[in-house]
Amino acid sequence: MPLRFGLDVAQHQLTWEDLVSRARLAEDADLDGVWVFDHFKALYADPHGPALEAWTLLAGLARETSRVRLGTLVTGMTHRHPSVLAAEVVTVDHLSGGRVECAVGAAWNEAEHRELGIPFPPVHERMDRLEEGVEVLRRLFTEDDVTFEGRHFRIEAASYHPRPVQKPHPPIWIGGNGRRRTLPIVGRLADVWHGWADDARELAQLMAIVDRAAEEAGRDPASILRASSLSISEPWDEVKAAYEWMAGGGIGYLVIEWPTEGRARLEEFLDRVLPALSAG
Repeated sequence: MPLRFGLDVAQHQLTWEDLVSRARLAEDADLDGVWVFDHFKALYADPHGPALEAWTLLAGLARETSRVRLGTLVTGMTHRHPSVLAAEVVTVDHLSGGRVECAVGAAWNEAEHRELGIPFPPVHERMDRLEEGVEVLRRLFTEDDVTFEGRHFRIEAASYHPRPVQKPHPPIWIGGNGRRRTLPIVGRLADVWHGWADDARELAQLMAIVDRAAEEAGRDPASILRASSLSISEPWDEVKAAYEWMAGGGIGYLVIEWPTEGRARLEEFLDRVLPALSAG
């Protein structure tokens, strides 16, 4: 199956018009996906600069595009109750005609949580919330009268309609590299893993943890798509080398990071470098 590419549009400091332009660039380049972050403040440069909220932004981009898939890298499970997130994901799935990805993680930005009054539990609780939240999402996507009693999330005879356009539900991505908790959760529950490694050896180690957890859960490890991100700010021979060891190591989806050098650098990659990678 051909390796798929998405574009991280990096909404720090960007206006709505900027983001629409970047999303349309990705669609015109025939990329598979457009990705935003799920933060409520810009993570660099002017702390008072714009940073549009992720899920309402995706709803708008769904109406400004026609083919490209849409998602967050990644939605922190601390940011919303998973039942609320389920409703948002299904809404964007309908607005986009079935083009949404549901990518989640445990959340990490303690300063942002503190500033905005969002509780930031210890890491072990955040991991528990991630695992419980994924179960709530999957069940609300597919079932009626769902009752769930976890340690952190509880719902009672809950249903959400309409059902997602995508059947049985939008792909559930889990992002992160934690060997003790995150990767085993990926193996048990995720449709897609998004992570990162410094080289092919580390990538193989991480994938082995996912594979083992999947097998222990009675799942086929090959059913879990493996994704990572690709920086294109380095010299092109280094970009090509990174692509080769990731593709050779089993990565099936690469998110192109918006380069600090700007749009011209990205266009050079799309016009000249990417066709050579895909052909090779």
